[in-house]
Amino acid sequence: MFCTYVHTISGSSNLIEGSGRAYIVLPNGTKFCIDNALFSSQSRRNLLSFKDIRRNGCHIETINEGKKEHLPITKIISMQKLVLEKLYALSFGLYYTEMRTIESHVVMH
Repeated sequence: MFCTYVHTISGSSNLIEGSGRAYIVLPNGTKFCIDNALFSSQSRRNLLSFKDIRRNGCHIETINEGKKEHLPITKIISMQKLVLEKLYALSFGLYYTEMRTIESHVVMH
């Protein structure tokens, strides 16, 4: 097993214990496949990149509704833009959502 120190938004994570494909589900049921996900059992947060969103056929844009800013994840289906998810902004400029794993496997080197 390989180990790597990584610095993230939430501080320093001690180890990257593995990497590989990850499947996640966002709150409205949008499913993403992330081909090169990194795994750390000590990490309490995950990062979802614009690149991963685009690779799954979706788009993102910034929208203000009233005093709330959010990033809608959209997809063109039958020539119509549909909002699949809304990621809301935190006061310090990051966006957040909840994610669930679809399946999990043992990480092996």
